[in-house]
Amino acid sequence: MPASSSPGAIAVMLPRDLPAAQFVAYARRAEELGFDEIWVVEDCFFRGGIAQAAVVLAATTTIVVGIGILPAAARNPGFATLEIATLAELFPGRLQVGIGHGMPGWMRQTGSWPASPLAMLAENIDLMRALLRGATATAAGRYAQADAVALAGVPSTVPPILAGVRGPKSLSLAGACADGVVLAEPVTPEYLAAAITTLDAGRDAPPEGFGFPDLRPPLGRRHVVAYNAAAVDEDPAVARDLVRPALEWIGDPDWAPHIRVLPFAEEFAALRSDSGSRADFAAALPENWVDQLAVVGTAASARRRIDELHAAGATSVVLIPAGPDPVKALESLAAVLSVRTGAA
Repeated sequence: MPASSSPGAIAVMLPRDLPAAQFVAYARRAEELGFDEIWVVEDCFFRGGIAQAAVVLAATTTIVVGIGILPAAARNPGFATLEIATLAELFPGRLQVGIGHGMPGWMRQTGSWPASPLAMLAENIDLMRALLRGATATAAGRYAQADAVALAGVPSTVPPILAGVRGPKSLSLAGACADGVVLAEPVTPEYLAAAITTLDAGRDAPPEGFGFPDLRPPLGRRHVVAYNAAAVDEDPAVARDLVRPALEWIGDPDWAPHIRVLPFAEEFAALRSDSGSRADFAAALPENWVDQLAVVGTAASARRRIDELHAAGATSVVLIPAGPDPVKALESLAAVLSVRTGAA
């Protein structure tokens, strides 16, 4: 049988709590194993996204590094763009950057949650994309201001600025002003279809105050990055047990956009309501639901799921290693890279 012709990237996430002594070795091993991309996260309060990306880029040679995501309200967009442009200049073609609202609870802890998260994100992405493309930017937004600001030098390869969003209003905004999206886990083909439809519709409905219409993202050229918890084992039951703890949070209200499009959405909500804790809920998830909500099972079944997500519109599928040993999980997930799928 020929290898799968799936056109998308297969990526892995660098765990947010990976011990510092393992950080560089993990990134290098991901590259050696053949992953197309490695994504770092800026979850509060673990490690900074830009610092992690810089280390991984310097420690590797070819793998693309994604940052998913930087909370827009936590940084001045001019100086955030300067950091991004520096990385893109030093490591051309190897950087992708996700910008999002940030988790409301974390942002409130730091006094960073804005009155209008949508306006804040739109203004930040708008200004950052303009600066990266060589514009001399003057903006007087509610959250992003600039007075004839321009980078001294723009990168030869401009990194895509992706919106880390999940709900319909934010996805519509992303379609208008970002180069694509970073979708948090779980990403199913159903959620992908709904998200991409909303993303495309937003392309022709720019938000109020969109200041650089000539620099809007080209129609039909967008990145869609799909996160999913993942575990691979020769015994599918073992893989499911490894991934269940990573699904504990998806019954919470913030994850509703991911779930409401699924055929078992009502039963899912009822199970969460009847469960005494998140752990009880995850333990009670039926096997077929786990198979839909994660990339899980044998290498062959996990690869089929990855191919389904690519076929549904994901340009990159990011595997979040599940299990107590992140290095062992990385090695196990790499088995999907050599699996042959498709018709003979």
